[in-house]
Amino acid sequence: MQRREFITLLGGVAAAWPLAARAQQADRVRRVGVLVNLDADDPGSLARSKAFLRGLQEKGWIDGHNIRIDYRWVTDNLPKYAAELLALSPDVVLANANPSLSAFQTLSRTIPIVFVAASDPVNSGAVESLSRPGGNATGFTTAEFGMSGKWLELLKEISPSVKKVAVLQDPIAGSASVGQFAAIQAVAPSLNVDLVSIILRDDRRSRKL
Repeated sequence: MQRREFITLLGGVAAAWPLAARAQQADRVRRVGVLVNLDADDPGSLARSKAFLRGLQEKGWIDGHNIRIDYRWVTDNLPKYAAELLALSPDVVLANANPSLSAFQTLSRTIPIVFVAASDPVNSGAVESLSRPGGNATGFTTAEFGMSGKWLELLKEISPSVKKVAVLQDPIAGSASVGQFAAIQAVAPSLNVDLVSIILRDDRRSRKL
């Protein structure tokens, strides 16, 4: 998750609060819950947090004045901390990546969720479609799987004689890996390429491909 993603998501957060409602309830402090599956003392995490606050200030939202932000920076047991944030009755929550998003959606399908750095939100069930998310979640995905087919096209352009290609898949990536492979499969026949799928195993002692 990069700084520009944090700043861009502010538009989604602001959109969750209609301008008319903000004008009518200007004195009410809004509450935002932020769940990030990273360490708080990581240099990148600190930079992102500062960028987030700076972007909010540019939109007129000042932490401790008209908005309160509750953070949870954790690398495990995300459902527990998601529940803690939801118990604070936030107006909107911010989820970093799929684990945080899933933790929130398992607990609530009503509180608005803005997600960043999530992969394959459609096939994972987080949203109905990219153009019309529906439900209570909207945000930004890390990649569009159609680009995976472009990788194969580029490889063929670089080496036209290629006839067989191995595709490494990470089982931990789940639906993201499946979606990417499906996009590659879709273009392979038109490029006269045979595909071989190799599933990576989490075995640090020996990994033979």
